[in-house]
Amino acid sequence: MVGKVYLVGAGPGDPGLITVKGMACLQDAEVLLYDDLAHPDLVDRANPDCERIYVGKRKGFKAKTQDETNQLLLDYAREGRQVVRLKGGDPYVFGRGGEEALVLREAGVAFEVVPGVTSGFAAPAYAGIPVTHRGVSTQVTLVTGHEDPTKPETQVKWKALGAAGGTLVVYMGVGKRGDYVPLLIEGGASPQMPVAVVEWGTRPEQRIVKGVLEDLPSMDIQNPAAIVIGDVAAMDLDWFESGILSGKTIVVTRTREQASLLVKSLRDLGADVLEVPTIEIVDPVDWDPADDAIERLDSFDWLIFSSPNGVDRFLKRVLDRTGDIRALGTARIAAIGPSTGDAVRRHGLKVDLVPDRHVAGGLGTALCALPDIATLRFLVPRPEVARSEAPEMLKSSGAQVEEIVVYRTVKPEGMLPQAVDRLSSGSVDMITFTSSSTARHFAELLDSDLLENTRSHSVAASIGRTTTATAREYGFDVVAEAPEDDVSIEGLIRSICLYYK
Repeated sequence: MVGKVYLVGAGPGDPGLITVKGMACLQDAEVLLYDDLAHPDLVDRANPDCERIYVGKRKGFKAKTQDETNQLLLDYAREGRQVVRLKGGDPYVFGRGGEEALVLREAGVAFEVVPGVTSGFAAPAYAGIPVTHRGVSTQVTLVTGHEDPTKPETQVKWKALGAAGGTLVVYMGVGKRGDYVPLLIEGGASPQMPVAVVEWGTRPEQRIVKGVLEDLPSMDIQNPAAIVIGDVAAMDLDWFESGILSGKTIVVTRTREQASLLVKSLRDLGADVLEVPTIEIVDPVDWDPADDAIERLDSFDWLIFSSPNGVDRFLKRVLDRTGDIRALGTARIAAIGPSTGDAVRRHGLKVDLVPDRHVAGGLGTALCALPDIATLRFLVPRPEVARSEAPEMLKSSGAQVEEIVVYRTVKPEGMLPQAVDRLSSGSVDMITFTSSSTARHFAELLDSDLLENTRSHSVAASIGRTTTATAREYGFDVVAEAPEDDVSIEGLIRSICLYYK
């Protein structure tokens, strides 16, 4: 089989700005080589079975040389693999994509370029700055401030650019600004020309610094940044920095399949969300007890679900074994809370009981109040490790209760390097825990130094009392907790907003 390389633009930072075609390439990738500036969310969303290779790129953090990266592309393609080279921004706009394409062409390796949204346009837009505006600027020039260090002299005609007018957007221009600003002014640019520096453009940690051209060399700015020079830089059509969680970096530790509501809600509120799944959902060691119960479904009066995972895993097994959801018979269904109830409804089934208190004790109390409780039979699909409060309450009331394991939660092998880097930097504000397993596994995935560093720089939010207790056992400062009458993702989000309000 002949391999192929896809040079894919990841966009400027906001993971939602990748193209549809770019996302399709990620989901089909067998090997993924990614840059420092590619959002971790995009790396996570690649084909789960693909090999992920971090090649770095940000100044001071280079993990692979360009020659090493080129060789990896060739080697994997020659093995017949579908290779995605995920690059920040657009591969052909100061992304060295042309160099990689040339290497592939000369080696006879098939490749395809998938353009991305470049930061020179996107970062100003997210900062409220149109790079062209009728009556203000009718031209825009993109230029790099970081050329090949082996060149004897710059190829950029800075003086000519100073005389050209319009809008100038400088990529990677923080380090050399003391060199090119005098040349722009010497060429005719006004020392008082408006300047806007957009750090981490399009991401929630975006920071905007404004001033005038002559002050640019002394501004307190850092990479990654897009520098906008021109009259449009004075415009302020801000729309991005308005959410209650703007500027906050929040870690979500749920499985990716479960995290969508929490991630989307936090992002809509302005947070920079870092997905760090700390649990994986897998089959039980032995399906026999569950299969035996499924053969006797018509003998149960109630099905009790305590999590969306329990719903999905159990009903999938029912369909796998019987081929017909009607095998559930006349059993009524109880769900511990709204999220679990929604999972039941997604399967086209009615929920007969959701307790007022969305905790195990609340569920047990509601069920024990049923008429003729001692004559009823309950089936409880659950994880391998679970609280037994509701089943024990039912047994104490004389009911017949059968518990079956339909899934296990296991710890992943590790974290993405980018996630480790973010935690090491102390830039994470909050970590969310949606179960005791997520808290326990998160702590166990970190070495002792990183765990201590994370606990000292980050607070935690929990979905309920049991999870809070586990998180505190591992030394996390839990400052937000979903209330007992709303133990749900929505309740967790509200508690986070109350903390930061």
